[in-house]
Amino acid sequence: MLTRLSIRNIVLIEALDLDFARGLGVLTGETGAGKSILLDALGLVLGNRADSGLVRAGEDKASVTASFEFGKLPGGIAAILDDAEVEIEPGEPLIVKRQLKADGGSKAFINDQPVGVALLRELAGFLVELHGQHDDRGLVNPRGHRALVDRYARADAAGLEAAWRSWRAAEDALAAARARVEQAATDQDLLLAHLAELTALAPEAGEEEQLAEARAAMQKGEKLSDDLSALQHLWSGSDSALAALRGAARRLDRIAEEHPLLAEALESLDRAVIEASEAEDRIGRAIEALSFDPAALDRIETRLFDLRAAARKHACQVDDLPERMAAMRAALDAIEGGEAEIAGLEQAAQVAALDYGAKAEALSVVRIEAAQRLDKAVAAELAPLKLDAARFRTAVLRLPEDRWGPGGMDAVEFLIATNPGADFAGLGKIASGGELSRFILALKVALAEEGGAATVIFDEIDRGVGGAVASAIGDRLARLASDGQLLAVTHSPQVAARGNRHYVIAKSSEGTVTRTGVTLLDAAGRQEEIARMLSGAEITAEARAQADRLLEGV
Repeated sequence: MLTRLSIRNIVLIEALDLDFARGLGVLTGETGAGKSILLDALGLVLGNRADSGLVRAGEDKASVTASFEFGKLPGGIAAILDDAEVEIEPGEPLIVKRQLKADGGSKAFINDQPVGVALLRELAGFLVELHGQHDDRGLVNPRGHRALVDRYARADAAGLEAAWRSWRAAEDALAAARARVEQAATDQDLLLAHLAELTALAPEAGEEEQLAEARAAMQKGEKLSDDLSALQHLWSGSDSALAALRGAARRLDRIAEEHPLLAEALESLDRAVIEASEAEDRIGRAIEALSFDPAALDRIETRLFDLRAAARKHACQVDDLPERMAAMRAALDAIEGGEAEIAGLEQAAQVAALDYGAKAEALSVVRIEAAQRLDKAVAAELAPLKLDAARFRTAVLRLPEDRWGPGGMDAVEFLIATNPGADFAGLGKIASGGELSRFILALKVALAEEGGAATVIFDEIDRGVGGAVASAIGDRLARLASDGQLLAVTHSPQVAARGNRHYVIAKSSEGTVTRTGVTLLDAAGRQEEIARMLSGAEITAEARAQADRLLEGV
């Protein structure tokens, strides 16, 4: 509920701090005292458009801060704050602040964390429900009527929503399968031609790298062919350097025993022969690796060209060609097996559609029954509110299939006819301001147990009525407020007398400076204010006595 409202420099309000409590709070005051300023200020923290004209003359900025407290943060508010990454500790009040500059700029905060004004508008429906002369949302907006009837009916729509999602998922899977098969069938001839080309080419993963390395080696061999030939000549044949080393080693071996130095020389020569033999082997292998075969090089380059041309044609890397072949085979297989897959998906979609339809039909029956009960409950409230000639109807209409959704196949709207024989129309289309507020009150009473915003405000719901009707309005407001918080801006002493807390709004002037203030009245103050409302400018003893009777009758 709303526990505190702090206003700084809004129009005629210089500084104001108001504390609120549960139950029915009434706000009274003379016409022009500034009751609308309070509602305009509260509208700022609910995300209404920032009007620089609200900033008090001579000031450069204004602010409004509203504090809301909950036993447990409602799930809807918690979800919105969580999505916006706004953190609130358990048990901590929700403090919404709006700053407004004289140049038109504004800032918004929730518990000192900067937020967008759109977030305030999103939260508004959970925090304050305002009904007044220009009500254009809340119960007047048909978008929320279906959910209200569902809550009134105690209907569990969770199963229907799950059935809807299953049906949509089945339909999406079926549509995707049909699209795949249709596309594959359209491309079948092209797929067959491409697959035949790639099958003949037979690409292998890693083949491009191997061919490129082989080609590079051959190209190096072509460059080194003269040097390699000269080396091969030096290391092979009877007159090669290695043959000379071996011959020298054999001759030295025969005489090595004749002197120690000859033996040492033989050891050195043997090592040289071994090293030279290893060099010969490596040179031979290098010659083999770098051997230049023009025909082989041509085959390699042709293969590389064909592979890379195929990769360009299919917009992929050469190593991805085997995967493309597999995808083509899968697409062709899908054409053959597609009918069976589609048949299975069609059956699944039909089963899901029937499940959704059955649940939606059952919910429609529940809604129609609940609508009839609601119509009777509202009708019982109309006569005491001087709306006895009016009729109320909850219309439950079947939507075309393309508008079915997770909430079912119905549209729900509250309709009224204010005169006998008149056609039914939406709440906000044919009711005057006073009538509309009383219709809303009747609805609120009928829906009393279904909850709503944390705080409900009625702005001059009693306009144009008095006597028994005003008493009936006050009685119903008190009943609505018995288990929550309701604030009523009123001109009716009968309504004011039913309040648990009574605030009076007054305007005062000092020279050229005019200020609006709000005072929480004690018992004596309440008697005096209600007496003023009864008698006008001059408060008489009779008016005070009548005020006492109103207060005692509560």
